[in-house]
Amino acid sequence: MADWESGGLPPVARARIDRAASSDVRTSLLSASEMVTVGDAGFEPVGEVMGVVVSHLGFGGYGCGVWSGWGNQWSPATTVTSSGGGYGGYAPYVNALYAGYDGALRRCLLEAQALGADGVVGVRWTHDVLDDVGSREFVAMGTAVRARSTSRPAHLFATDLPGQDLAKLMHSGWVPSGLVTGIAVAIRHDDYYTRQQARSWTGGNYEVQGYTELVTYVRADARHQFAQRAARHGGDSAIVSSMSLSVWEIEPADNHRDHIAQSIVVGTPIAKVAARGTRTARPLTVLPLTGTRGRSSR
Repeated sequence: MADWESGGLPPVARARIDRAASSDVRTSLLSASEMVTVGDAGFEPVGEVMGVVVSHLGFGGYGCGVWSGWGNQWSPATTVTSSGGGYGGYAPYVNALYAGYDGALRRCLLEAQALGADGVVGVRWTHDVLDDVGSREFVAMGTAVRARSTSRPAHLFATDLPGQDLAKLMHSGWVPSGLVTGIAVAIRHDDYYTRQQARSWTGGNYEVQGYTELVTYVRADARHQFAQRAARHGGDSAIVSSMSLSVWEIEPADNHRDHIAQSIVVGTPIAKVAARGTRTARPLTVLPLTGTRGRSSR
């Protein structure tokens, strides 16, 4: 990628920006109602932007929590999460996911910056598997917007909130400070008790405690990672847009089955800009259909 700009902007993106500079047409991914409400919040669209990263995920990590490794002793199954670091709990896989999501968003913001924008709204984040050898595509796309007033944000921001929600936040004294993910993977060995509870032929309806522990741990870890990253973006609060969960099983050896769970939390950190107790302007929700001349005020 020697011909890419030093900031990481690909040539095709630069060509799109040059075309936009020579034309008055501004493309957008916003709906008609979102276009109006973004304008109410003091922004105008300057173009749709996109960032792409394709990565090869060849090594994810290892460790299912059944083999203690100390003295070569078997221990009761435990859930191992990716936040533990090292190679256990698929930490390298999670780090690769972070690099893909963050890299795609960074390139999306670079396009917005080149257009003279102050932020990107309505960001759509996608993650697709391209083949069966570990290639993944990460895409971030949204609509770049610029403040109409002379008072402009100090830093580029990104949010996946729609235009209506952005306008409500701005009118209430809140501003988005970024767009972050919290990602966690957990793995647990199917021990004897878990296998017994999960067998359908035993009949009855009851909790599979091993699987409950697995999904509880991975969701808690993803939420914790999201909160930490939101705080680093300067957020006083955070709005969670999505919280996904996927579970699959692997068989690393004969008579050895593990279950892996992955949770991804996506949302927007927001910061309070209005002073406490300050009343902000609210939109008029009822419009009079007749003239107001001659009305007496109460």
